[in-house]
Parts: sequence; C-alpha cells; structure tokens
Amino acid sequence: MAPIVASGCDSGAGGHTGRTGRVATGRGRERQPWNVCREPLVTAGATGEGTTTEEEPQPAAAAQAEPLPVAPTGPLTPGPSLRVRLPGVNPSVRDFLATEAGSAMALLAATVVALVWANSPWADGYDALWSTSAGFHLGSWGLDLSLHHWVNDAAMAVFFCVVGLEINREVTSGELRDRRTIAVPALGALGGLAVPALIYLAFNAGTDAAHGWGVVMSTDTAFLVGILALFGPACPDRLRLFLLTLAIVDDIGAITVMAVFYTDGVVWPALGIAAVLVVALLVLRWLGVWRLTPYALIGIALWFAVNASGVHATLAGVLVGLLLPSRSMAREHVEQVPRWADGLVAETTADREHLTELAARAAVPASERLQRLLHPWSAFAIVPVFGLANAGVRLDPEALRAAAGSPVTIGVAVALVAGNTIGITGAATLAIRTGLGRLPGRVRWGHLLGGAVLAGIGFTISLFIAELAFEGAMQEQAKIGILAGSLVAAVLGSVLLRVLGNKLPLCSPEEALPSRLPTGPWAVGSV
Repeated sequence: MAPIVASGCDSGAGGHTGRTGRVATGRGRERQPWNVCREPLVTAGATGEGTTTEEEPQPAAAAQAEPLPVAPTGPLTPGPSLRVRLPGVNPSVRDFLATEAGSAMALLAATVVALVWANSPWADGYDALWSTSAGFHLGSWGLDLSLHHWVNDAAMAVFFCVVGLEINREVTSGELRDRRTIAVPALGALGGLAVPALIYLAFNAGTDAAHGWGVVMSTDTAFLVGILALFGPACPDRLRLFLLTLAIVDDIGAITVMAVFYTDGVVWPALGIAAVLVVALLVLRWLGVWRLTPYALIGIALWFAVNASGVHATLAGVLVGLLLPSRSMAREHVEQVPRWADGLVAETTADREHLTELAARAAVPASERLQRLLHPWSAFAIVPVFGLANAGVRLDPEALRAAAGSPVTIGVAVALVAGNTIGITGAATLAIRTGLGRLPGRVRWGHLLGGAVLAGIGFTISLFIAELAFEGAMQEQAKIGILAGSLVAAVLGSVLLRVLGNKLPLCSPEEALPSRLPTGPWAVGSV
C-alpha cells in the first residue's frame, strides 16, 4: 500500500494544475516525488501492494530534489502547523493576519489586567494613573492632557493610521480592488453596520442613550483574526480574508460615523489649516515623493490641527494612512541601478551598496513601508495599552445590578451578537442570491454564519466610541454591554466554527485534495 502524493497547488476549472511524480514502492528503490509547486502534501491511500501509476518524464532537476520528509505517525488533527497554503494570498496580507493574531493575545491580557486592577483594593490607583496630567509647552503655547486622553487621542491616531494604510492597500491592490470579489463582504459589512444600530435604537429610542448607536457598529479585527488562528486548516484562509475585508469595510463605516456624529463643535480656522495640510499630502503624493519623513512631519502637524479643530484627533491618522502613496514611485528605475552605480566617479563598493539600498527602498510603496514600521507597535503596544486604559470597568454587585436592568447594556450586548449575525448573514445571502457576488473558494455557508457571529466582537473601536458618546454611569453600562456581548460572540462563534469545522470538508470538491484528513498513522513508503 503506497501513499498518494498530492500537490498543494490551487486548481483551476480544469482540475488539478500541479504535475505530480510517483513514489515507487515494493522491493525496488524509491524515487523522489516531485512537484511543480514544490509543496507536496502526503495523504493516506492505497494502490495495492507493489503497484505504481503511470510516470511522467521528470526534468533533470528532479533528480536532485530534496527527499520528502518523514511524516509523524499517530492521528493527524487540525492545527496551525498543518495550514493549507494558498499561493494566491498576498504575503503582506499574511503578515497582517499574523500580527493581528498575536495582538489579540496581548489585548486580552491587558483587558484582564485592567478588569482585575479596577476591581481590586488598588482601584483608586488605576483611576489616579490615567488621570495624571502630562504635556509640554513652547513659549505661550502648550498642550496638557491626561494620560487617558494621550492614549485615546494621540496613541490611537497611530492605530487608525494603520487601519487607513490597510484600507489604502486593499483598495489599490487587494481584495477591495475587484468589485465582484468585494460585493459579498462589503454588503455583509453594511448589514453589520445597519442592523446592530437599529437593534440598539429599538432598546433606547427616545432616551438620552439613543446617541450611543455608533457603539455597536464595529468589529475588532485583532480578536477576530486571533480566534480564527486557533482553528488551523479547519478555518479556510479565504474565510480569514473574507472576514478581514468585511472588517475593513466595517472600519470605514465606523470611522465615518465617528467623524460625522461624534464631533461636538468645530473650530473653523484650525479645520482650515488641517485642510491645507491634507492638500500638502496630496501634492507630495502627486510629486512622487517616496521618503517617509515629509509625510511624517505633515502628519504630526495635521494631528495638532485636527485636535485644535474640535474634530477627534484620530481622524488625522486615518487621513495620513489613506493618502500615502500605495504604488511604487521608482520600481521602473531599479533595473538601472547597477548601471548608475558603475558610472559613479568615486566608484566604491559602499557607494554601489548605498545606491542600491536607496533604490530598493524607493521601489517599496511609502504606505507599505510605514505599515511595516507602525503595525507591530500598534498591535503589541498601543492597542494593549488602550485596552488597559479603557477596559477597567467596575464589576461590583451594585454596578452589575444596574447594568442588568439598563437598556444601554442590554441594547449594546444584543446588538453586537444578534445584530451582526442577522445583518451580515442576511446581507451576504442577498448579495449571493442576486448574483452580485459569491463566496470565495472553500468557504461554506456554515463558515459564513460562524464568522458573522465572531464579527460581533466589537471591543476596541466600540470602547473608543463609548468614550465619545457617554459619560458617567451610562459609559460604564455601555462598556459592560461591550464586554458581555463581545464575550458571547467570541464563545458562540468559536463553538459554531469548531462544530462546523468537524462536519464540513477541509477543501472544495474541485481541489485535488482529500475531503478529510486521515485519522490513522501515515508515513512515507509502504505501510
């Protein structure tokens, strides 16, 4: 009995596209399996003792192919180490997903610390820390903010800049570029914005709390991606990309709502200065400036102008992320670098290396370079600190009793879980039934349902908007609703994906891969 060697390549309409060699078994010498896409996937199967299939002529390079590693024995269970790789996935997107998955763990730890600290005998120290004033002065001008406001207004501008950069990339070269590809997640996101808001208003219409409908209009990308990472191949990569696209469109809606509906008063002269700085960013982009320094200086000035205008300062981060060049300004010149280097008067190895480094840096779009620089800081420092500063909700019996009967708490929790499930699933179904789009490969209806429930995790931006929409007891009740709704969405969505992951096939029928993983021992050679 011999193993079947299947390629991990994508298959087109005509079936399996990778050509696979044969491992001869029996008493003869084994020959190395070879594969055009160089990602062999060994599965269990039988062709009979000593039997072989027809062998295609192998190229000369195949003789030097690396030996197939011996697979572990024992039952094979889904896990992160067995993820099926999709060659069509952008490496930048993979990096983004990996960073967000790690960020979820840091954010969860920070949230637990905040809750424990705020409900401990040292709770007064928690409040005193974030109320501490800090600032700077230049002559008669200065800026003094509490640490809480520095985190929410300044540090979170970097977080929103990363969100803007991701939107920028997806619109120009990613999933948001193809209208048919984005139809289903985009309409699903719109459903996930509208239905939760309507459910919240059903509980709070006509009250002072009605202003908080924007709290339920966001999905926490870090927690969403982090939970999906726990499922390995049971959760298709295309589902991750589908939900990431949905979360990005969702972020666009949440940012728009925040800028339009949660701005108190506008200082027009400061807003005019901000508009001039935005024009300056557009001019730099039009001139093809590839260095990050000019954009960074204008971005900092833009933050001060937006902060002084009365519009929330984090909008400056979004604008910088959206307006940075997302296409290479010098890619066509990279091939000329060796000729330029050879023509230098003072020709040295250092000169050539320096010129090559500059050209290579210029060939990478400014938005991608800034995202690589900021994303780890945002994911592992800023977002966890934000959770530490904002998740410290008092959970004493009196506060919990008040929250249990509060339409704010109930409206937020129900809107996050039921609103996203109904809104996303319903809108996506409508898009598919009307022919506007289709589910991506290997994503099934059950995956869509589980992902829609997970989209109810509203944590980061929901807490952020709660700070803008409410004060005092209502703010505490809204935060309790966010924590409760996000927890229910995380648990329920995980259970759905776990159950459905065991019931649904790992791969699509058209892919030349097995419908389920082998459960018995498997190894190279005869078994």
